[in-house]
Amino acid sequence: MFFAGPIHPAYFLTRRSALLGGLGLLALPAAGLAGTPAPPGVWPKALQVPGGVARLPLGPAAMRPLAFQNEVPLLVMGDTMEWTALVGIALAAEPAETFITVQEAGGAQRQVNYRIEPKRYSEQKLRVEPRTVDLSPEDQARYERERAHQQGVMATFTQPLPSGLRMQVPVPGRRSSSFGLRRVFNGQARNPHSGMDIAAGTGTPVAAPLPGRVIDTGDYFFNGHTVWLDHGGGLLSMYCHLSAINAQTGDVLKTGERLGAVGATGRVTGPHLHWGVMLNRAMVDPALFLAA
Repeated sequence: MFFAGPIHPAYFLTRRSALLGGLGLLALPAAGLAGTPAPPGVWPKALQVPGGVARLPLGPAAMRPLAFQNEVPLLVMGDTMEWTALVGIALAAEPAETFITVQEAGGAQRQVNYRIEPKRYSEQKLRVEPRTVDLSPEDQARYERERAHQQGVMATFTQPLPSGLRMQVPVPGRRSSSFGLRRVFNGQARNPHSGMDIAAGTGTPVAAPLPGRVIDTGDYFFNGHTVWLDHGGGLLSMYCHLSAINAQTGDVLKTGERLGAVGATGRVTGPHLHWGVMLNRAMVDPALFLAA
């Protein structure tokens, strides 16, 4: 389709909203450094801060381009009219200008720049069992074994890609601890909170927020009984502190299907679900994938 004269960007937004808005595939033209807030009704919401997601327009192409952040493959959504790279930004990322690498179907490469803006998260002080803060040599060795195993899980990148990115809350309840909190356990600073905590009673069913395949289950020192789901394209989700696991590795779950039950296993102060969302190996705020 050809146009004589300038076309207002709202035309493309309106047209693409009608075609793709329900699937969460909409991307906007870049303004300055690439990375533009997604309009209402598009998921994940853009938030270019540590722990957020950048939505980077890649332009039209006959085939889906490949995109990488420091050699880690990225989720690219859209269609031949407009492709969009979705970039998870690690909580440890420093505010700065940075870039992704895009490889076109013909092999040519280019950079797409974007800026990570600063964000200061609140602090949370918690009292837990001393053994879960000052680890014994045996517990330290266990943690290191589990960390190495989960790093392999977190590197999962599979096809097919998700058809939509709007998630359902995996369990009803009050959000008892927000993403990104700087956590202090028994007076000692530890890694920021990398998920969303939802308070619910022990045994409350936990459901898949998107279609996904179970890629790992286990009982981990800090996370307790845990399930990992693979949604495709480097988009993963994890469910921790479960009292029961109701799925096995290899199971394919639909949205709303039960995967486990809320519990208080691992390092906890009470029963709740710790829900984490990972995009290109970076834990990001699950709230960005929710309608509210």
